[in-house]
Amino acid sequence: QVQLVESGGGLVQAGDSLRVSCAASGRSFSSYSMGWFRQAPGKERESVATISRNGYNTYYADSVKGRFTASRDNAKNTVYLQMNSLKPEDTAVYYCAARAVSTPSTTLQTVYEYDYWGQGTQVTVSS
Repeated sequence: QVQLVESGGGLVQAGDSLRVSCAASGRSFSSYSMGWFRQAPGKERESVATISRNGYNTYYADSVKGRFTASRDNAKNTVYLQMNSLKPEDTAVYYCAARAVSTPSTTLQTVYEYDYWGQGTQVTVSS
């Protein structure tokens, strides 16, 4: 089992950058494929970025491709989401998620594929 805690959210202006982090507790963090999701008021939770166990494979939603970068440090049990050129439409609660997988290169794209979730961190982008 793993517990996830997000941090680093805040209020920024359009065009700014922000990095959110997700710290995992528990054993074998490197066994987990990780994902970043977001949920805006009145909308469904959507995938933003996912990263494989080994960090070499990533997937990005079209809306953030070229602006957001997911990375992980397995030695620190932490996954990151670097967000550049932020837009007001990026405003949402950002969640990280985890699922243990056997294949190091596996990335998981949907909310239904993840077993563990953090509590979320609010990101607000003003225009």
